Amino acid sequence: MTGIGVQLLERFSEPTLMACAGLFGGILLGLAARLGRFCTLGAIEDLYYGATSTRFAMWGIALGVAMIGAFGLSAGGLLNMSGTLYLSLAWNPWASVIGGLVFGYGMAIAGNCGYGALARMGCGDLRSFMIVIVMGVSAYVALGGPLSGLRLMLFPTAEAGMTPPGIAHLIARHLPVDLHLVGIVAGSILIAGTLLHKGLRSSPASILWGTVVGIAIVSGWAATQWISANGFDRSIIISHTFTAPVGETLLYVMTSSGNTISFGTGSVVGVVLGALAGCLIKGHMRWEACEDPRELRRQIGGAVLMGFGAVVAVGCSVGQGLSAFSVLAYSAPVTLACIVLGALIGLRQLVEGFRPIG
Repeated sequence: MTGIGVQLLERFSEPTLMACAGLFGGILLGLAARLGRFCTLGAIEDLYYGATSTRFAMWGIALGVAMIGAFGLSAGGLLNMSGTLYLSLAWNPWASVIGGLVFGYGMAIAGNCGYGALARMGCGDLRSFMIVIVMGVSAYVALGGPLSGLRLMLFPTAEAGMTPPGIAHLIARHLPVDLHLVGIVAGSILIAGTLLHKGLRSSPASILWGTVVGIAIVSGWAATQWISANGFDRSIIISHTFTAPVGETLLYVMTSSGNTISFGTGSVVGVVLGALAGCLIKGHMRWEACEDPRELRRQIGGAVLMGFGAVVAVGCSVGQGLSAFSVLAYSAPVTLACIVLGALIGLRQLVEGFRPIG
């Protein structure tokens, strides 16, 4: 460990360092949301309404950068992939499918995912403030509250054991190829394929902000791994996700004297601050409130579903769709696909109501 590292650990507590790591990546994600228009539901809406697929293509850049970065860290001995949140737990396919569908549907009904709601809240949207609070409380109700027992009974979790539930690990186990090479090549192919998108190539800003999102995910892995390896608490190795950490942040705000800050707390605050900075730069800062009780009811209902769905799926659209995908966890593509499907069902209901397809 370098002298700077020793000084950091001597001067600051490990929870503080974890929070600072989350804050850094969160600010990048907040800026990407406001300056780069990086948004999960926004990308799906653009596809559904036939507007453009450029924002969806930004996800390909973000995923490719995150995958190359995560597997590059692992190849250099700077990330223990099997110790990350998404590869240390055995995969429950039903949890990914049901949790993803519920989260995606709730996201469409609420009008935002947790990450998007935090970004909008940073710009003065009080409707998103309500979504954030309800989603965070709902997540903790399912995570450690009255419904946690039911969740564990229906969707039990267990340690992964000797074999991490990762796609690259599976390929490396059956083919004579290094698992790091699998991840780096897969990320490179994804970026190359995404850059074939004409609309994306004509928008250098979209490529830039997609890259920034990927860097934010990688920064989370690198920082939490370093703190876990060099500190005394053996903290969990994690990157950004925005459902349970929202509840964790609310809990810290209410009980800070008996609680500690964390990576998730810093990440949540970082997105709000980054979004606020982006709005001030663009001059888009304004207070907004919900004037329609029906709209408020729909948003609260969607937020509840997002909280429950993300806890069941062990991650939201960012947690599973980016962080888990960056280490090629089995759960990531399944959960992300189900989130997209759930969102499409929700959008169809909002536009057309429930009618037979065809």
